[in-house]
Amino acid sequence: MFDWCLGARRVRQIQRGFRHLKITLLCLFLTVLVLRGTIGAGKFGTPEQDFNEIRHHLPFRKRAEPHRVLIEADTTTAAAATTNKLNGADAAAGQATHAGNVNNNEVTMAHIIEDVVEDGGDDSAKRNPDEPYTLGPKISDWDQQRANWLRENPDFPNFITPTKPRVLLVTGSSPKACENPVGDHYLLKSIKNKIDYCRLHGIDIFYNMALLDAEMSGFWAKLPLIRKLLLSHPEVEFLWWMDSDAMFTDMAFELPWERYKDSNLVLHGWNEMVYDDKNWIGLNTGSFLLRNCQWALDILDAWAPMGPVGKIRNEAGKLLTGFLKDRPVFEADDQSAMVYLLATQRDKWGEKVYLESAYYLHGYWGILVDRYEEMIENYHPGLGDHRWPLVTHFVGCKPCGKFGDYSVERCLKQMDRAFNFGDNQILQIYGFTHQSLASRKVKRTRNDTSNPLEVKDELGLLHPSFKAVKIESS
Repeated sequence: MFDWCLGARRVRQIQRGFRHLKITLLCLFLTVLVLRGTIGAGKFGTPEQDFNEIRHHLPFRKRAEPHRVLIEADTTTAAAATTNKLNGADAAAGQATHAGNVNNNEVTMAHIIEDVVEDGGDDSAKRNPDEPYTLGPKISDWDQQRANWLRENPDFPNFITPTKPRVLLVTGSSPKACENPVGDHYLLKSIKNKIDYCRLHGIDIFYNMALLDAEMSGFWAKLPLIRKLLLSHPEVEFLWWMDSDAMFTDMAFELPWERYKDSNLVLHGWNEMVYDDKNWIGLNTGSFLLRNCQWALDILDAWAPMGPVGKIRNEAGKLLTGFLKDRPVFEADDQSAMVYLLATQRDKWGEKVYLESAYYLHGYWGILVDRYEEMIENYHPGLGDHRWPLVTHFVGCKPCGKFGDYSVERCLKQMDRAFNFGDNQILQIYGFTHQSLASRKVKRTRNDTSNPLEVKDELGLLHPSFKAVKIESS
């Protein structure tokens, strides 16, 4: 009948179309099965699953969240002030003037903590709101505990040689990926740079990506970590904190450890600017040394109370701005708090604090990076000071974020130069160097030889004397 109405040719075309449709539907069904097995049923599951997936993405209903979570504080309010942490402080080392008179007699940190406790403190805090913040249980006999441990564990001495302490360099970054995708690459360069220095100088390294205490975020995240590491590693004599935006640029410089035999805290800074001028950039906390001892635990306990995020940190920021010379208005930061602590309690802490200015434990990048070629022409590694800085610190740059005190393009360009400046000192050991401080490419500086053990690197970093360990014969 169909053949009579439509014609035999037309009927065959219709039948062919139906066969194609059946094959298409079968392929679609198989595709759905494959997708379910690959990405799960959340997108192609039950109606309830699909409804939950849609509701997850719609803004009309906020999902319930735990009362207390680990968060990272948004420090954009303090970003504009970050540059000033040492912007110009190096140039002003010998030109500090007396701070103006500040009327702060009616406002103290104790008053701030008391007021916040009365208000209940931060709603997200787990700790007892009737008690001020602490880093952990009070320890009063750490020196004795540590001495007993070292005596019972002679295979883990706290000194590698009679004059060289066991050192742990600690650094870290956020647990989440950088907002600026290229930032993760520069974090990689930064840790590679630190690993190189530590390997040459026999220093252990610890890289942290965990926020150990939600209240101590931002500037303050280092304090809970430092305390935890001091207590967990009694074999470590000095802990060396270094910010992720700081790089070693003198691979040959060995710290003068004997100079600090009577010191427990070593910071880059100047006595006049801290104790006389009370200047908030009189020291820098981006790179410092802390001895593992009871005194260190005590100063951490005294340093931390300004750190909890929220009202305490905001009110403490006002106190610091009123007390410290030239400090902008922003929340309390660890550097300002340290200046405040030393300036107001010098009798208690000052004797064991060494403010180092003879070399660059911290060096502000803005006055150093453009002079690298001049340094290469006139000086050599191993000096550590303005002639060849130990550390170049990119204060105010935010390579991991989208915004900073300086343009991202400028910061990344200068960070490349600093990395290559330090990396050239490593590559020369093996007969290579970067084509220029702005280039990722390398070139040979010497030819290979059939007697490789006779080749000596110019800086003597392949087997440096400060890394040698004397093995006692049995």
